[in-house]
Parts: sequence; C-alpha cells; structure tokens
Amino acid sequence: MEVLDVLNWRYAAKRMNGGKVPKEKLDVILEAVRLAPTSLGLQPFRVLVVEDETVKQRISKKACLQPQILESSHLLVFAVWEKVKPEFVDNYLALMAETRQLNLESLGDFKGMVNGYVERAENSGQIESWLACQAYIAMGVGSVAAAAIGIDSTPMEGFDKLEMDKVLGLADRGLKSVVMLAIGYRDEENDRLAKSKKVRLPAEELFINI
Repeated sequence: MEVLDVLNWRYAAKRMNGGKVPKEKLDVILEAVRLAPTSLGLQPFRVLVVEDETVKQRISKKACLQPQILESSHLLVFAVWEKVKPEFVDNYLALMAETRQLNLESLGDFKGMVNGYVERAENSGQIESWLACQAYIAMGVGSVAAAAIGIDSTPMEGFDKLEMDKVLGLADRGLKSVVMLAIGYRDEENDRLAKSKKVRLPAEELFINI
C-alpha cells in the first residue's frame, strides 16, 4: 500500500479478534520501533513484549479492563528510564564508536552536548516529559509499521502507571511505564467504529503556512 493508503486504513481498534500475529510480522514491527528516531539517538526506553495471557490479565485489571489488552496478539509496553545515568550515555557512545568505527575520544564534544542537554532538562523539570516523548515517537512509528503490513494496533494511555510498574517489576529494571500498543486484528463484527470514516480536521485548518 502507498503511505496515505496505509494511514487511511490504520485504525485504533476498539476490539480485536484474538488472532495471533505471525512472528515474522511481529519482528517487522519491533524492528521499526528499534529504528525509530529519538532525541540525540539515545533511545531512553525499553519495550516489554507481552504475550503471556496471565500477565495480560493482570495488566487488564490496572488498565480499566480495556478489551484490546486481552484480545490482542501482543501488548507492547513502552517504559522509560527512571533516570538518565552517566553509564547509559557512556554505553551509547561506546556503541556509536563501535558501529561507526570511530575513536571514542573523538566523541568527547558530543558527549558534553548530551550530558549538558540532560542536565538542563533535569534542572528545568522537563526530563520526564522529554523521556516520555521519545517513547511516544517510537510507539507511533510502530503503529504505522504495523498498518503497513496489515496489522492493527491500538495506542493505550488509560492505565495506572504506578500499578503497571508493579505488575511488570519495572522498578527493578530502573524503568517507568509510559504508554502501551496493543497489536492484533480488528474485530469488525464487535467493533462498531471499525468501518466508520476517520474524523480529522481539514488541511486548511490544521496547517499554518508561514
């Protein structure tokens, strides 16, 4: 499909039919998430890929019993770092040096820029929102990638984050949950909005040319 056809087909499914997404298609979605852009390229989040039905049951109870959780094939939980630790930046720079075959010392100025940005975000109280934005970008890319291969998805914010962190043991990993993406197949029989037209602002109202 062309990109606009994909985006017109994409729909935040309100009900799913429980069908399993083949591993090869799941891998495409996960790779798209991995390749998504993030500020400074830091990827300050991790993605828990939940397939276990017992765990999904526990998640559902902390997420307003939204049916997509139990009806999905997989549930992707995006969780950000609790804190941007110096070793996280060091590890990222080491990976960059190895991947691009650079001398690690040559990245000193970039390291200073990254640390400076993080320090300013922390001091201004914006670090949490900045981290969350990176997870949302990746989640959006994953949703579009899913649609491109005929897989439905539903972005989900309606859950108790503190309780979700307990269910998934995220504190032990130094993580905090931010947003979820249920993936699977829409249930057109039980989802009354599945065939409805998209409701979007007209372009002339949305876009402001300067």
